[in-house]
Order: sequence, then structure tokens, then C-alpha cells
Amino acid sequence: MNLSDSIVSVKGIGDKTAKLFAKLGIFTIDDLIRTYPRNYIEYSEPRRIKDIVPGERCAITAKVVTTVEVKKTRRLTIVSFSVSDTTGSVRMVFFNSTFLRSVIRKGDTYVFVGTPKVSGSFIAMEMPEYYPIYKYSQLRSVMQPVYPLTAGLTNNVIRKTIKEVSYLIEGLNDPLPDDIRSEYGLMPLGRAAFNVHFPRDMEELKESIRRLAFDEFLHFLYDIKTLRDSNVRQENLHMVSDEAVSLLGDFFNALPFNLTKGQMDAVNDIKADMTGAFTMNRLIQGDVGSGKTVVAEAALFLTVKSGYQGALMVPTEVLARQHFNDLSKTFSAFGIKVELLTGNNTAKEKREIYERLKEGDIDILVGTHALIQDKTEYKNLGLAVIDEQHRFGVNQRKKLSAKGGSPHTLIMSATPIPRTLAIIIYADLDISVINEMPKGRKKIKNCVVDTSYRKTAYKFIYDEIKKGHQAYIICPMIEEGEQTDIENVIDYSYGLSDHFGKEVRIEYLHGKLTEDEKSGIMKKFTDGGIDILVSTTVIEVGINNPNATVIMIENSERFGLAQLHQLRGRVGRGNAQSYAIFIDTKQSKESKERLSVLENSNDGFFIAKEDLRLRGPGDFFGIRQSGEMPFNIADIYNHADMLKMAQEVIIKYSDRLNMSSVTVNETTI
Repeated sequence: MNLSDSIVSVKGIGDKTAKLFAKLGIFTIDDLIRTYPRNYIEYSEPRRIKDIVPGERCAITAKVVTTVEVKKTRRLTIVSFSVSDTTGSVRMVFFNSTFLRSVIRKGDTYVFVGTPKVSGSFIAMEMPEYYPIYKYSQLRSVMQPVYPLTAGLTNNVIRKTIKEVSYLIEGLNDPLPDDIRSEYGLMPLGRAAFNVHFPRDMEELKESIRRLAFDEFLHFLYDIKTLRDSNVRQENLHMVSDEAVSLLGDFFNALPFNLTKGQMDAVNDIKADMTGAFTMNRLIQGDVGSGKTVVAEAALFLTVKSGYQGALMVPTEVLARQHFNDLSKTFSAFGIKVELLTGNNTAKEKREIYERLKEGDIDILVGTHALIQDKTEYKNLGLAVIDEQHRFGVNQRKKLSAKGGSPHTLIMSATPIPRTLAIIIYADLDISVINEMPKGRKKIKNCVVDTSYRKTAYKFIYDEIKKGHQAYIICPMIEEGEQTDIENVIDYSYGLSDHFGKEVRIEYLHGKLTEDEKSGIMKKFTDGGIDILVSTTVIEVGINNPNATVIMIENSERFGLAQLHQLRGRVGRGNAQSYAIFIDTKQSKESKERLSVLENSNDGFFIAKEDLRLRGPGDFFGIRQSGEMPFNIADIYNHADMLKMAQEVIIKYSDRLNMSSVTVNETTI
């Protein structure tokens, strides 16, 4: 058996289970090994019931003191019973688990593990784990990894499958020669990968994670170096004309607002690049809502008016359609022809677009990955603009650039990375920073609250809807998993509908919907046909609905501050006062300190700096900064020291690294 073999070659994995693994992006044994735990559970000493703290996961040893009750609601079957010890009682609540009637018996004693919460006049645990006392004592000696899940695929199945191929893990080839690895105090790659899945103690686990983070950064920076070396001082073959520069004033005069100083400085950087001797490779880094798009529009205007074509590539069809509509409206008065190309175009539409593009009848092409497919040929591509750049890979960016024979490249990012790290990550790019907001924007009002505030928040959202506004509610998960204390989009939206009734229009959105479904829901939302959109973080990228004035984020403590700031940026995009409500379900000292940064600041760069300071070396898990860079385990905030170490190794030893020895996902920049 080899790392490249299909997952179905593993004992116990048939076609049905393989399809479930595929939903998590796991197709080969290598994919399986590199699917790292989201968290680890350490089973603690059971507490007395009187000592449990609502909102804090714990274990209790208790006797079942009532029979199992089963009640049916419109969408759920609720199973419940009470347990007690000498100090108090707890109500255990399960959903759609009628089998418990034949498992749980009055008088039996179990160890129950879960997150207690106050429910009316009593304390309850929803969907707790339960174990015989002897079984729980065995669990206490082992750290239990918790993997990302999908419906039908349990944590136990993933752990069992990884165990079947565990003998392959420690044999992973290491890109670092032994002497270099020893110099930097790093453990062997295979040992680190094994320890992450089968940890023996916390200290060794931390060192393993550091090594794996280093390895991902090493491949990332090696690809960046390769890209930089291939682009060094390329001759400018798409010189912007003086006439185009002179017409730029007409473009600015047609805008319904004046550009900020930061925006004008960025435009001047672009003009200098595109009229200079060498090809532009520039990053526009600006906070959420700082106006990066109009800077890109100015660059596209200069390109087209100089006789070249422009391309704008974005990660999702929803965002592509939004940009297409905005650009079409902006450029129609200047005779600039804009077209949209995505995977959802019909075959006939694609053929027509390919032909018109090749003939030069399209000035600006907006789209997703379809822009870099082999059939997409440009007559004279002069500028490639890449929005939300962290979602695209090095190879994808190379492919787009190759379409035009070294066109200028302009990259936009709303990810507020501290400058010390940005210099490393964007080593092949010149950077322009827009650090001010357009005039007239009202600052978002923020509050961090616990779950007891939820009903008050619902009332507040209802009042905003009555004013004609709309709201987002964000949940970390799509559907119910083994971590039942985390809110999920599907169940949450049903519960919200029960709360509000038919008076409030509620729909949900998540990444597993088709592009057509996502586009339809977002269009309906922006057109005002949905009052509350319950969503995962899929909406964090560039979605623009000026009428949305409230965003409420459940389980806020599980997100990085930078991602919460990105999500918050979905409101405050119009003239009305907007609000962000962060629900802190943990209420720990650490989560309160971190979330208070968001409560007291709307400055993304300050937040990024604080995130880097507060997310210390012990904070390895939870939801990573998914909006920044899709590494499997590395996080630029938690592992900034590993990023800097990887940069040093690339500088000193790039010619000695065996970079082809390890299978990795495509590096993304």
C-alpha cells in the first residue's frame, strides 16, 4: 500500500464510506494522513454536580433516576432523562436518539461528559457522551483526537481508518537533511505526523504541530521563491499609454464619491508600475470596506484604454457575478465591454465568449477558475487582477499570467496581516496599503455577550428587520457533528424559524450547496427576499449587501480575531448604522480578553497585531483562520515563529532541500 493509493484500498472502506470521505476532500491515503484533528479531548476527573460550571465542558458520575422520556416535535424527537449524585441533578437531553430507551435504564450509573447549560430552573446537558465507569477510566489515559466530520462519518471511523495505515506515517520522506533538522531543533516529519494522530503527551504534541506547520510553510515559501525567481524584473510588454493616463481623470469624475488619500496613493503606485520598464506585480492590501475594488477598476481602465484586455479572477461565482454587475455599470459610459465567465455558463455561451475574447471583442473578462482553462484564449491580456488572492494557488496565478505573455498582475487582499509577516508571505510582490476608510461610513457598533443575551439579540434583529433592514447569523458548522456544543447552520435555521414564525423570512447558506443554489440564495438576499441569512463563514469573502445592518456570530470564541473582523465587514457597507453581536459561549478569561479587542476596535491591522499577541503557543486548535490561507495545520498567527524559521531555511539552504519528496496540497498565495 502506498500514500498515493485510493482510500478504498484501506481495510473496511467501501464505496459508500469513500464517498463520505470525499466530502471532506479525502481521496487518497496521503489525503487521509494529512487530515489533521481539529482539536483534542482530554477526559478529566469527574466533578460533583454542585461543582459544574455552565458553559464549561466537564464529566460527572451520576445515577439515572428517571425513566427515559420520548417527545416528538415538528422536526425532532427529543429523548430525555434525569441523573443525580448526592449533590444535585442534571437533565440529559438527546435528539433523534430513540434507541436510548433500550440502552439507558433507571438505576444505572454512568460517567456523562458534555457542556452543561442553564435551562429554565434546571441544568441540562444536550447530547452528552456517556460511558460505563470502567470504560471512562481507560479513556482518561489517552488524548482523543477530534477530526472534521460530515453527516454519516463519525470521529471513530476516521480514527480507525488512520490507525489501519499508521505504519505508513512514520515512513514519510523528510525534505530536511538530518543536519539542518538538528540545527533548528525539529523532529522528523514522519514522527511529527504520527504524534498528531496518536499523541502521547501535550508537550510532544506541541512540538509535532510546530514541525508540521514548519513543513507547510517551507513548501509555501519554496513555491513563492520559485515564482519570484521566474518573475524577476521582466520587461514591461504592456506599457500604459499617456493618453490612457490623461483619461483617468474622466473615470474619477464619473464616480459618485472622491477617492481617499490611501486609494490615490495606490493608484499612483499602479500608474508608476504600468508605465515603468518592468512588469507590475503588486499587492493592494486594505481593510474590509477600504475601497480596494475602485483601485482595481482604475487599473483595468488604464489597461483597456491602452489597447489591452483585462481579467478579474475571484474564488466564487457569487463574488464573480457581483463584480461583473458592478464593473458593467461603472464602465458602460466609457464603451468598455465586460463579460462574465464561470463554470455555470452553458457550453454554447462559453464557445461564444471564447470566440469573442480571442477576437478582442471583450475588454474585461470576470470569472472564477474558468479564466485559466486551456480553452480561454485572450487576444492581448495586459492585466490580471486577482481578488481574495489567498484563495488561489501559485500554479493558478502562473497559468493566468501565462495567458497574456507576462501581463501586469494586481492582487487584492482584505486579510489584515501584520507587516512583519506580510513581507515574508508576499515576498515576490510590491505592496500598497490602504489604511483609511471612505468618508461617510459609520463605525460598526460591537458587543460581546454570553448565550443568555440570545433572546435579546433576536428582539434587536427583529426591530432592525421592521425598519426594512436585514441580518446575518453565522454558525461554525453546517450540520450537527460530535461536538454538540457548537451551533450548526441547518438546525439553527429551523430553530430560528420556530422562534420567529412565518413573519420573518429565514434561509441558510453553506459551502456544500451547489454554485447555482448559493448564487440564488445570495441574489435573493441582496434583492431583499430574505430577512435573516443563517450561514457558515462562506459569506466572509466580498459579499456586498448595503441593506444588511446586523451580524450575529455564534461560538465567536472558536474563530480567530482576523476572521471575525472579516465576517463583521459584511455589515456597515451602507449609510445606516450597523451592529455586530459576538456570542461567547465559553466565557473563559482568555476568550473574554480576545473578543474584547473586537468589541473595542474596528481597525483590522490593529486586530491582526493583537491576534498575533494573544494567540499564544498553547492555542493550537479550534477553527483556524480559514479566510487567510488554507494550510492543513499551519496558522500564520499561532505559528509565526515557524514561518520565520522556514524563511531562514529557504534563504540559507534552498539548494539542499528535497522538496519533491513530500506530497502536499497546491501552495496558495
